[in-house]
Amino acid sequence: MANAEAAMVSNKQIIFPDYVSGFPKESDFNITTSTIDLKLPEGSTSVLVKNLYLSCDPYMRICMGKPDPLSSSLVPPYTTGVPIVGLGVSKVIDSGHPDYKKGDLLWGLVGWEEYSVITLTLHSHFKIHHTDVPLSYYTGLLGMPGMTAYAGFYEICSPKKGETVFVSAASGAVGQLVGQFAKLMGCYVVGSAGSKEKVDLLKTKFGFDDAFNYKEEKDISAALRRCFPEGIDIYFENVGGKMLDAVLINMKLHGRVAVCGMISQYNLENPEGVHNLPTILYKRIQIQGFGVCDFYHKYSKFLDFVLPYIREGKITYVEDIAEGLESGPPALLGLFEGKNVGKQLFVVARE
Repeated sequence: MANAEAAMVSNKQIIFPDYVSGFPKESDFNITTSTIDLKLPEGSTSVLVKNLYLSCDPYMRICMGKPDPLSSSLVPPYTTGVPIVGLGVSKVIDSGHPDYKKGDLLWGLVGWEEYSVITLTLHSHFKIHHTDVPLSYYTGLLGMPGMTAYAGFYEICSPKKGETVFVSAASGAVGQLVGQFAKLMGCYVVGSAGSKEKVDLLKTKFGFDDAFNYKEEKDISAALRRCFPEGIDIYFENVGGKMLDAVLINMKLHGRVAVCGMISQYNLENPEGVHNLPTILYKRIQIQGFGVCDFYHKYSKFLDFVLPYIREGKITYVEDIAEGLESGPPALLGLFEGKNVGKQLFVVARE
C-alpha cells in the first residue's frame, strides 16, 4: 500500500510540446529528465508503475493534431507540455488501489516515460495474468491491436466460412491478425502491403492466400480484380483514400467493411475524396467505423479465444522492437513511412 517514505529517482520523459500539422518530425518531441518519488502519498488510490514496453500506434497521430471535436469523440487530443500518452506494459512499484499490489503486471494507458502514476478508470488498464507468452505481446497481439482485429472481424463483419476477405496494411499490428483469424474461419484472404519483404511475410508466415505491393500496382482496382475475380465479401479497412475507393467497386452484393483506421489520411491537411460512394447503395454495402474501446468489455472472451491458438502455434505474431526510450519518436514516425515490419513497439526496461 501507499506510504510517505521518500525514494526519489530520475524519470526520463518524452514531452509533447505543441500540436502538429502535416507530417510530424522528431523535433516535435522533447526528451527531458525529471524526478519522481517511488512511494505514493498516504491515502492515494493511484498506481505507480515502471514502464517496460511502450507501443507505437497510428491513432497517436490523430492525438497530435489540434483539438478537433470530430476526432476527439474517439481519441482525445494530447495535452501540450506533458509526456506523450500511449499504451504500454508496466510493472507496479507502489499501489494505493485495492486491485493492484507491488509486482503486479498490467497493460493500458501510460506516459512515454520511465515511471508513470496512473489513475484507474473503467477499461483503462488490464491486469496481466498470463505470463507464459512474451510480455511484449500485450502491446499488440494480446492488447489493443489484437482486440481491435478480433472485434472488427468477428463482431463487425460477421464472417462466414468460404467468404473472400481483403485486408489493407496487412502486415501491421492489426492486419496480420485479421488475416490469420480469417484463415482460421476458412476464408480466402488477400492482403496489401508496401514492400516485397512484407508481401512475402503475408504469404509465408501469416498464411494469406495472396498479397500484393500496392506501391508497385499502377491500378489498385485491377489488382483487386486479379485477386478477387468474383468480388470481396469483407474488407478490413486500415488505409482509406485511394485504397478504399478501389475496394468499393470490387465489393460483392451485401459486402461488409469494418473501418479500423485511415492511416493514409492522418498527415494530410485536406483529406482525399472517395469517388465510388454510389457503390455503397448499388451493392447494399455495410460500412461501419468502430473504436476498440467499444468492445473492451469482451476482453476476457477474446483472451479465451486467442490464447489456445497462440499456445498451439496456430497464430504467429511479428514485432518490430526498438531499444530505449529515445527510440520512441523515430519508431512512431516510421509507421507513417511504412518502415515497421509487424507491430511497432520499443523497450524502456525489460524488468
